[in-house]
Amino acid sequence: MLAKKKQILIIGVGGLGVPAAYSLAREGGAGLALNLTLLDPDVVEVSNLPRQVIFGESDLGFPKVIAAAERLSAIFPGTEIEPIQASLVDSNADEIVARSDFVIDATDNPITKFLINDVCVECRIPFVYGGVLGFSGQAMTVLPRSTACLRCLFEEPPDETEVASCREAGIIGPVAGAIGAVQAAEALSFVNDRMPALAGKMLTLDGSQIGRIRLTPIAARVGCRCGAAQANAAAGRIASTAI
Repeated sequence: MLAKKKQILIIGVGGLGVPAAYSLAREGGAGLALNLTLLDPDVVEVSNLPRQVIFGESDLGFPKVIAAAERLSAIFPGTEIEPIQASLVDSNADEIVARSDFVIDATDNPITKFLINDVCVECRIPFVYGGVLGFSGQAMTVLPRSTACLRCLFEEPPDETEVASCREAGIIGPVAGAIGAVQAAEALSFVNDRMPALAGKMLTLDGSQIGRIRLTPIAARVGCRCGAAQANAAAGRIASTAI
């Protein structure tokens, strides 16, 4: 009997999502049992072309998810790719996330990032967070009820003033490419039944200096609604009782 293919959802087909999708499609094309779903509402614009290398001038004005699916399927025909041209919002998040085995947060919107966090925690679907600002990039994998979630770090999303400032700062393409590749590697670890390297750890990349990569353990916050701290404490009590 053939193994059921893992379903990986990539939310955002931009600076992070494109390298992540390319890396995973390549693995699927080489025979790994996975399918991809690409979710993004936008069309290809001229400003995308320098950073999002799978798009060309002929794709301008077309939905990103369709252009990306067609290009990747042509290069890696062994990978099944489902494009969904839509935003992740409260009304569709549960349905879209729940049919996935692993989620890659490749968005640039903090509100959407917290929505991904909350729905994945509720549905108990593991996901990898990613973010880029200027020369700096971050990634962290969340295993619901086991490791820290975004709300363990920040209880609420930033306000609109902070979001606007971040957008003005922009991103550096190679930094986004590196973080997207890291996110794909975390998804591949999960697909191959290995513990993701960034489960409970934040990777920070400083692209302005050579070799500046830092791994920081992130503890689940007591009182966070994700319940990881409580679950770990209960598991510890059970383990200590059994010894």
